[in-house]
Amino acid sequence: MTAFDTLGLSAQTLKTLAGLGYTEPTPIQSQAIPLVLAGHDIVGLAQTGTGKTAAFGLPLVEDLLAEAQKPEPKKVRALILAPTRELVNQIATNLKSFSKRSPLFVGTVVGGASINMQAKMLFRGVDVLVATPGRLIDLLDRKALSLDATRRLVLDEADQMLDIGFIHDLRKIAKLVPAKRQTLLFSATMPKQIADLADAFLTNPKTVSVTPPGRTADKVEQHVHFVADRNAKTALLSRSLADNPNGLALVFSRTKHGAEKLMKSLRGDGFEAASIHGNKSQNQRDRALKAFRDGDIRVLVATDVAARGIDVPGVSHVYNYDLPDVPDAYVHRIGRTARAGATGQAIAFCTPEEVGLLRGIERQTGIAVTVASGEAPAHAPAPSRKRGNGNGNGNRSRKPSGPGKAKPNAPRREANGDRSARPGGKDAKPARRPRRNRPNRRTAASA
Repeated sequence: MTAFDTLGLSAQTLKTLAGLGYTEPTPIQSQAIPLVLAGHDIVGLAQTGTGKTAAFGLPLVEDLLAEAQKPEPKKVRALILAPTRELVNQIATNLKSFSKRSPLFVGTVVGGASINMQAKMLFRGVDVLVATPGRLIDLLDRKALSLDATRRLVLDEADQMLDIGFIHDLRKIAKLVPAKRQTLLFSATMPKQIADLADAFLTNPKTVSVTPPGRTADKVEQHVHFVADRNAKTALLSRSLADNPNGLALVFSRTKHGAEKLMKSLRGDGFEAASIHGNKSQNQRDRALKAFRDGDIRVLVATDVAARGIDVPGVSHVYNYDLPDVPDAYVHRIGRTARAGATGQAIAFCTPEEVGLLRGIERQTGIAVTVASGEAPAHAPAPSRKRGNGNGNGNRSRKPSGPGKAKPNAPRREANGDRSARPGGKDAKPARRPRRNRPNRRTAASA
């Protein structure tokens, strides 16, 4: 391990770190900080919970303070994009602690909050803006800010932003930031789309990788229980929670409705529980996270919308009540435990319909999950195509399969109130009636 005082950070930053209790840098911090300070573009690959925020946040704050400039009205000196409200708030909290007692102003813009108040905040100018792509686009469309003075762009949890469907927003935003800039891309996994994104957005980047892409956290013990149905899952979850009365438990459900129903069931069994998902308001989500972090509740039921934004050191158990459709989502889920060098337990419940999802996770991670109880059926049915896409909305990713289908990578907003495109949502438009008995219909092509 390399000490912080050998990474090129200033005496003031080292003093701040000492006050925050930082003693030794993590591997991603040791490798990335000197490269960022040297002005390189970076592709950083590391498991969640390994300190990526400090890896880009410390040198970012250091450079901005060294420039000794003030932002002009509606201008942003550094822009950080993240997929969810929770992660935006977490990043901003860390940056504020790094820049304590300095003139740097850190602002946030996310859906679910007053866009007029956000525009008012931006009018004065911002040193560092942390934002979700959807709400940032809304504010850009309103001309509430300009990115022509932005010289630093950070994409955090880039793979999750692509999973949610932000690729078009990211490309639009990147075009508005000057080409002469420093760009940092951090991700826990490295699918082909991330490699393509790095090629398009970064210039001669240095790659920093402290773990093989797609591998799960080393200090997480993983187990799976094979069960007959969802009722068996609920009963087994209650027993497991009762057997582990210490520590905090994070439970993942595939859909918003399922998360809310499960939370109420756990409360009925006597557990102090709350839920967090896209149907909750910003205030409700903030209160639930605070109660979980403070230990006022010990069980938090969440959809994947919150998987990247929960940084609570005391999480001892992560339960995959529903297995995710995307193997990478499993990696991010269980990364909520065993953080900052601690150990943790990841427990999955698997019905016969989900065995195919489990095998996909095992292939992706290269790990055979230990069987705790039950037995996998010899001939498991294929996973239903009506499952959720891992973002808590309950909808599959859009894939073109004929005329009239959605285009690949069609943008979808995070479940945080950003111009929601959810079926039946507040801003949804009524579906058009199909045209019948019209001449020249390409019926053969659409069959």
